[in-house]
Amino acid sequence: MIPEKLMVFTRYPEPGKTKTRLIPVLGETGAANLHRLMAQKAIARGISLQNSRRLSVEIHHTGGSQQQMQDWLGSDIIYQNQIDGDLGARMTAAFQKSFNSGVDKAVIIGTDCPGLKAEIIAQAFDKLSQHDLVLGPAKDGGYYLIGLGRSIPELFRGINWGSSEVFAATRAIAQKLDLKIAYLPTLADIDLPEDLLKLDMNMLK
Repeated sequence: MIPEKLMVFTRYPEPGKTKTRLIPVLGETGAANLHRLMAQKAIARGISLQNSRRLSVEIHHTGGSQQQMQDWLGSDIIYQNQIDGDLGARMTAAFQKSFNSGVDKAVIIGTDCPGLKAEIIAQAFDKLSQHDLVLGPAKDGGYYLIGLGRSIPELFRGINWGSSEVFAATRAIAQKLDLKIAYLPTLADIDLPEDLLKLDMNMLK
């Protein structure tokens, strides 16, 4: 059994259904292409860690068939469909399945954060040796990474997903559960038109 698992939550880059809040600025195709580039970079950074640690990488996606995902990213990656439900339910299920399969440490990342380097993902796994929970706070009040050493469904209940309170609410639940929490650097997500001003396209090359 490979002891560490990285799960990348993403969406198939279908124009009109991806990065919809950027469509007024970039158009449907432009928004989908930006998502595609950011997702490819995040996945490549995760896969690069397999050279230095015993890590499996899975793509947990919404939209797109298995064939479409393979045509996009290749056939040598494990793909999982996200379950129905809100983001909390989907992450709960992903963590539960991972720990049921016998992994020791599991991390979920999104693909909206170009500043998320492989070294930061590696830090998350390392910190799980001494902590119950690792969080990577995003500047918009959410988080770009969450890592656990065991399934803790309570962390994903009663949270207003998509709001600016996600990180604070998650931290409050964790503190109430008396979890040992580790934090990663705060990074910027690319979700809104004003976020594009902070985007360095060199990060995606």
